[in-house]
Amino acid sequence: MQRSILRSVFIALIVGFTATSGTVMSAPRPNSFDGNWSVIIHTRQGNCGESLRYSVRIIGGQVQSGEQNYRAAGSVSPNGAIRVVVAEGDRSASGAGRLAGNAGSGLWHTDRGDCSGDWTAQRRGGDNW
Repeated sequence: MQRSILRSVFIALIVGFTATSGTVMSAPRPNSFDGNWSVIIHTRQGNCGESLRYSVRIIGGQVQSGEQNYRAAGSVSPNGAIRVVVAEGDRSASGAGRLAGNAGSGLWHTDRGDCSGDWTAQRRGGDNW
């Protein structure tokens, strides 16, 4: 379960997001951070695994996961500020950071405070998930 939470956090964090929650858009607007991203999450405190790599996609400034076993919500602001919340079962984690060009980084923590760490991201070319 801890590894799943870490994986969920990793994906959501990478995709990043800024607090635009509550805003509903009828059609996604292109965002300069749209595309496929590879994210590496590092656990610095707690027992959630050392580091994991995942792929995510940003469309219209919103993150999409390639998995069905968690929920991710968040957005990327035009200036690259990101904030995301990931939930799996009764557990959740949140993260924040910044994307700039084709890279990004930030911090994450679980809702219960038992794990935390940092993440890095790189934009990838093509449509490979």
